[in-house]
Amino acid sequence: MILRVPAHSIHASRFGSVARTFFALLFTLVLAACGTTSAKYDKTAGWSAEQLYADGKQEMSAGNWKDARERMTAVESRYPFGVYAQQALIDVAYINWKDGENEQALAAIDRFQQLYPNHPGTDYVLYLKGLINFTPASAFMTSVTGQDPSERDPKGLRASYDAFTELINRFPDSKYVPDAKQRMAWLVNAIAMNEVHVARYYYERGAYVAAANRAQTVITDFEGAPAAEEALYIMVLAYDKLNMPDLKNDAQRVLDRNYPNSKFPKQGFKVDKAWWDPWGWF
Repeated sequence: MILRVPAHSIHASRFGSVARTFFALLFTLVLAACGTTSAKYDKTAGWSAEQLYADGKQEMSAGNWKDARERMTAVESRYPFGVYAQQALIDVAYINWKDGENEQALAAIDRFQQLYPNHPGTDYVLYLKGLINFTPASAFMTSVTGQDPSERDPKGLRASYDAFTELINRFPDSKYVPDAKQRMAWLVNAIAMNEVHVARYYYERGAYVAAANRAQTVITDFEGAPAAEEALYIMVLAYDKLNMPDLKNDAQRVLDRNYPNSKFPKQGFKVDKAWWDPWGWF
């Protein structure tokens, strides 16, 4: 027996299949349209490297760091290794620093130095590297906390000093050298003061030998730094506790000769720390 399917059922089945295909295509088109309309419009599409860079500089001048970063990053990604891309990478480091993103700023500098070791703007890059390490994000809280920068981890201070030193040695005629030298003088004392804080820590905990040795390091390694005054005072106290009168008298004699008006003998460790105020540098 042959089963015959009614003709209208065949037509209905074919119609249903066509309808399903039609609606599937329509749904796909609708999704594609939605995706297109929701995509972010990029007004810089098709811009030249010069246009992107010029717009980025305008955003930098206005302090619009987010937009400036986007423009400079676009220059580097769309037109790599060109003149504008090289300068854009330097500007990215500066933008990140001004925007409080010090780690990203230093990363940009490291990448620049690897890609363009002989770039004519290397003196500025070294200067910028020194500035970034000179002004860690926590520095701006010192006016609130009262903590001087020498009490923090000296790693950033030393990195700043190293960058300025390299700048001066490699580019002695650079226009950034005078300011770098002034900052280095401050950094030397800040690093020396870190050693003083460690010496004081040892002394206050009864580790007098360690205190005297750490204070002696300040005298030998940071000659002429203002921190030497407190270092000598710690040596006097430590040698007194160790019952070493000859060494104590030697330290006292050097303290009196170099700092005849020292406040430490009368006030102890409570002295004016105005020297470290970082705000004068910004």
